[in-house]
Amino acid sequence: MLARYSMIRGAPASSLPQGIRQDTRKHTRHVLRPDAEMVAKVLAAADDDGAWRRFEKQYRALLEKRFKADRAPFDELAELARQEDVYLGCNCPTAKNPDVRRCHTSLALAFMHDRYPDLKIKS
Repeated sequence: MLARYSMIRGAPASSLPQGIRQDTRKHTRHVLRPDAEMVAKVLAAADDDGAWRRFEKQYRALLEKRFKADRAPFDELAELARQEDVYLGCNCPTAKNPDVRRCHTSLALAFMHDRYPDLKIKS
């Protein structure tokens, strides 16, 4: 199963989802991480629906580009999520982005579902 979770500094271990947690924030090397510049732009205009739509389009294009260049990390993630519960971590929701539906992890889950329709996704 593949899902998302909110990373909260200092959260007790008992409050974290049980399974494999992966940090997918912009400063990581995770295959589903967004580009830092894209994140900065969308957070600067958090109340702008147009900014979110541009982010969605750019992020999807970034994932498509990575997938086309090297799909192995995506395949590995999908296979892991077929065997274990895997949670994609991000800090959303935050003060700058209070709507978790406007988090790259929501888009990443949709991308993974499109590429791996047999994969159990929990939104």
